Amino acid sequence: MKSALKNKIFHHKLLQTFNAIIIFVIALNLSCTPQKDQVDDQFSHAQTRVDDLQLSIYITAHAVRDLLDDETGRREALSIFRCNGITKAYIEVYRGGLTVDKNLLIEVKSFFLKNNIEVVGGIATVPGVDFGVKQEGQLGWFNWQHPKTQEDLKGVMRMSASVFDEFIVDDFLCTGDTSMISKAAKGERSWSQYRLDLLSKLSTEIFIEPAKEVNPDITMIIKYPQWYDRFHVFGYDAENFPKLFDKVWVGTESRGQYTQRFGFVQPYEGFVSYRWMDDIAGEKMAGAWFDHGDCDKNDFIEQAWQTVLAGAKEIVFFNYYDFINGHAAHHLIRSQFNELADLAKYVAVNPVEGVAAYKPQHSDAGGDLYIMDFIGTLGIPLVPHFQYPENAKVVFLPTQAAKDNNIFSKIEKSLNNGATMVFTTGFLANTENGKQIAELAGVEYPIEVAPIKADGIINNGIYETVLHGLDLEGTPVLTNGKSLLNAVADSKQIPFFIKSEYKTGTVFTLNSHTFSQVDFDAVGEVLLCPKPLGLLEIPETWSNIVRNEIVKPLNFELLAPTRIVVQPTGNSAWMFHNYNQAKKDFVFVKTGLSETQLINGFTGDILPTNGDTLKLSLQARSRMWVKKVNN
Repeated sequence: MKSALKNKIFHHKLLQTFNAIIIFVIALNLSCTPQKDQVDDQFSHAQTRVDDLQLSIYITAHAVRDLLDDETGRREALSIFRCNGITKAYIEVYRGGLTVDKNLLIEVKSFFLKNNIEVVGGIATVPGVDFGVKQEGQLGWFNWQHPKTQEDLKGVMRMSASVFDEFIVDDFLCTGDTSMISKAAKGERSWSQYRLDLLSKLSTEIFIEPAKEVNPDITMIIKYPQWYDRFHVFGYDAENFPKLFDKVWVGTESRGQYTQRFGFVQPYEGFVSYRWMDDIAGEKMAGAWFDHGDCDKNDFIEQAWQTVLAGAKEIVFFNYYDFINGHAAHHLIRSQFNELADLAKYVAVNPVEGVAAYKPQHSDAGGDLYIMDFIGTLGIPLVPHFQYPENAKVVFLPTQAAKDNNIFSKIEKSLNNGATMVFTTGFLANTENGKQIAELAGVEYPIEVAPIKADGIINNGIYETVLHGLDLEGTPVLTNGKSLLNAVADSKQIPFFIKSEYKTGTVFTLNSHTFSQVDFDAVGEVLLCPKPLGLLEIPETWSNIVRNEIVKPLNFELLAPTRIVVQPTGNSAWMFHNYNQAKKDFVFVKTGLSETQLINGFTGDILPTNGDTLKLSLQARSRMWVKKVNN
């Protein structure tokens, strides 16, 4: 009797669950019903714009197994795809010990293709209980040196290549293993060099060769994570991987800038990570990828905007489970898709321009880890380069640029051409020919790197405190340089922003400290920003001085607090973002504004100017595209 009652209760709950799913799917479709003045449906419209911007979803191995193993689950997936304008699926074959059955992969692929969804295979190379060998290290990565790891992955790749014609290797082609087997293989090399050598070799032996033996026409894709300043430490080869693989993808998952869960990462990082890798990969660059983790709706959509501004023509959303569970940002993606696609089309011809930041491949950052993200969020339109930008009007050289042993002659040439150079204290302390370069900067040499936290700053002659304090890389002593801004530590004033003239050029030195390995170790962080910085809490008077001194050769001024970001998109157009938690007013001054009529590129509304001055106001976490009429 009890057994029968239990079965009845079970079947009743099952029916309730089934009805709830039906109601959810109906509601989902109703929410996607267009208004009379909109396109017929989101999916059909998205198909017409795939050349401008394509949206895709990554479906993890567990979701494939649990949610797509029957017709009902696949039709639910199709409903979600159509509702959100998703036209491509990335179907994962393996993750964390689960290898999806080949027959199921074939069935899912066939279903999507029949319903006009493009299909790509994918793999997350993380260990399982009986699959590969886990590393000895902080994170759950593979011990790639171990033969079992190599053989297990080769088997999956051979199977996958028999199903898919395009295949992506997800974020985990890296290692921090320090086991005895890896130590023996490392020999006299640094850990970084050993890992770079190992994973470049195994990329061919485990992924590319086995796949192409089975399917000679398969397209192999390498996907980089977003932690670009740490790639070489754990074996992500930014030099050889793009040469070995057919296509390159990049993670632009900046997530929440004010939270610790995934690091205090700035929204500008998505732009930096994509543009830097795009500079390296060239025509092989294919798209970007970000996720829902630690994201409110604004965090999520901001990732999309910086991704598009960086030049991505395809966005992969990670992952399908989040679309099943729902997220407030999905409505923003649907409602802003046309605007994103319009901007993507424009940026393809008119890429973002600005201050050229130099970061060679495999370069150590010292105390300047992720500094480019923060400089961009100060409102300085920074564009990263992996080769020295010899023709740039403004060149930013952080510690990463010290890897270039010929940097001094390049600096001299730029200054002789009238360029503005921006050094960090870390760069001056670590570069070749440091004495000569320090002379250009107007500071004494040698420069000792001894990070300190300033108690406050001198703002218009008055002492002020700064939220989180102000991190400095050292205490530079001036020769002929002039400190435009001073911080205060232990009642002593320390130069923060130094200016020097050399022939027809100008040199600035920023005495800032973002993060070093010491900062990471202090909180047990491995990959992402370990703490918030006072650099983004400086007063508007300070941000205006730093920003406008640096961008002067670009012929504009931005009078604004930090977290107001400007990105010139070429042909007299600019993107402005307010990444603050409150509405902000600001002023943009540009020679020639009075000679043209400006509009809001999203609404078409005319923007009144006062001479060459444009006054704007942006709500919290919003943006505006300013452009010429008919541009």
